[in-house]
Amino acid sequence: MNFITEALLSSGPFSIAVSLVFNILISVLGVIPSVFITAANITVFGFEKGLILSYVGEIAGAVVSFWLYRKGFQIFQPTFMKNRWVMKLQKSHGIHAFWMILMLRLLPFIPSGVINLTAALSKTGMMIFFLATSIGKLPALLVEAYSVTQVLKASDDVRIVLILLILVIAVIYYFYRNKL
Repeated sequence: MNFITEALLSSGPFSIAVSLVFNILISVLGVIPSVFITAANITVFGFEKGLILSYVGEIAGAVVSFWLYRKGFQIFQPTFMKNRWVMKLQKSHGIHAFWMILMLRLLPFIPSGVINLTAALSKTGMMIFFLATSIGKLPALLVEAYSVTQVLKASDDVRIVLILLILVIAVIYYFYRNKL
């Protein structure tokens, strides 16, 4: 997060554009959590402006990802997406696709990159994707922004405990997944 915060602070009048570029890159890569750019935006611009900038950036990132994925992955259809909701989205279009994307955006355990990729591989149109993403990302981003604000306000001891807790959960999850 410090790298992103420093980049924003050193960008001067271009800091908003730099933030949007970071959001788009994070979305296109699909593996880096957006929480880092949200934290940097809140740190640099304050809660309200940082939240709005993060929201606009995430929507822009999702739309650019959707477009790039659609152009790049139309050649082949990846079969690694086994979630039943994701598989249903892949076969949907129109209003059904709108509701599927909206519902998937509201579920915190499905990565945004998977939703972007699946929607790009479906028959979903750009406008349906944009509207569902715009509505669905708002509640998730509000929770993320509030959580980031609380962590930023926390003492170093609390942050260390949170990091250790996340590491323990990740290790347990890793061993649980490899035993099955």
